[in-house]
Amino acid sequence: MPAAPEKIVALAEALRGFIGKWKRQMRAQSHAGDLTWSQFSMLARLERLGPSTVTALAKAEGVRPQSMGATIRELEADGHVTSTPDPQDGRQTLWSVTPKARELVIATRAARQDWLVAAIQKKYSQQEQDDIARALMLLERIVE
Repeated sequence: MPAAPEKIVALAEALRGFIGKWKRQMRAQSHAGDLTWSQFSMLARLERLGPSTVTALAKAEGVRPQSMGATIRELEADGHVTSTPDPQDGRQTLWSVTPKARELVIATRAARQDWLVAAIQKKYSQQEQDDIARALMLLERIVE
């Protein structure tokens, strides 16, 4: 593959830098209490997609099953997840969020959404908001 033009390399670098800032800002808006970002991410995945095994969670979160097992044990000790035997395979355990964790995830999502809506309304004109919407459509292709 030939080397990318400098302009594209610079664009990729700027986009990567922006995404890092974006993630830090979204984390700052989180009201996840004492949870680490990885713990909250895993709880949010369980809340959104439903019960899952440690292996499936580890794969989805990009960590080793042993690491996810340690995370699950911590969250279970704190009352954030519960386990049940997998009805399809009794050797497996399915993990689910507790009502306490569901409330935390929903409240955190709402706080981040509220912050983002307020920031968009305050910092961007209607034309700029339309430009952002178009840019998002273009950026979606990167992850498709």
